[in-house]
Amino acid sequence: MKVAPYIIFLFKDADGFGTSISDALQTNPNSSRRRLEESFELSLQERYGIKDCKASGDIVHFVDDNGFYKVSVLLLQNYEPPILVCAVNEVLASIMGENSSTMPTLVLPFMVAASKLKWENKNSSMNNKVSLYGMQIGQATDISEAMSGKTQKPPSQLQIHHEPLACCLQLIRVLKLPAFVLIGQSGLSNKALGEELEVIYEIGKLMANFFCLSFLRERIAWNPKKTSRDGEEPWRALYG
Repeated sequence: MKVAPYIIFLFKDADGFGTSISDALQTNPNSSRRRLEESFELSLQERYGIKDCKASGDIVHFVDDNGFYKVSVLLLQNYEPPILVCAVNEVLASIMGENSSTMPTLVLPFMVAASKLKWENKNSSMNNKVSLYGMQIGQATDISEAMSGKTQKPPSQLQIHHEPLACCLQLIRVLKLPAFVLIGQSGLSNKALGEELEVIYEIGKLMANFFCLSFLRERIAWNPKKTSRDGEEPWRALYG
């Protein structure tokens, strides 16, 4: 898979976070960069024996006037476990290719429900509604170090109960990929929608600034689906 040295890795989630980020990231008005879009499809049969499903999604490349890929935005279809880990692993393997000396840096933004983030101190600053939290994974790069300076470190003893994020963290560590994870929270108050839109905008604007792009607020299509514990799989009740 041909990609830029920097990849923004997203999921096409039902709430619209991944699609909003992908659609709202655009070239600057006076920039000579071009926005190229393509789709991808990777077989899961040979490695994992999955015949009726493939790892698929869309990629947006921002290319300069010399034809060099500057940053790629990868939007992977949303999968449930166990296909989730197979699809993510296959995409990461395709990104890495055979030349490990030129591994790209991944930036993984997530909007996670507050109920799926558990930490030691309930009164910590993670309750700040507009704060962004960042985690550097693997080898430090110029982008990860710069983003660390613009985000807060997550509270100690953070437990993540968000499967796509947990899956990515595990695989990135195993594959030793350089990455930076951005986390915003949803569902913090009764006025959550407006606050969440602001968090999405702050996430997008932060990445746009680092990659010399623009982020269009009007293209955010955040539509969180209401869920309840009654709708979860029965086995989850065993774990509280």
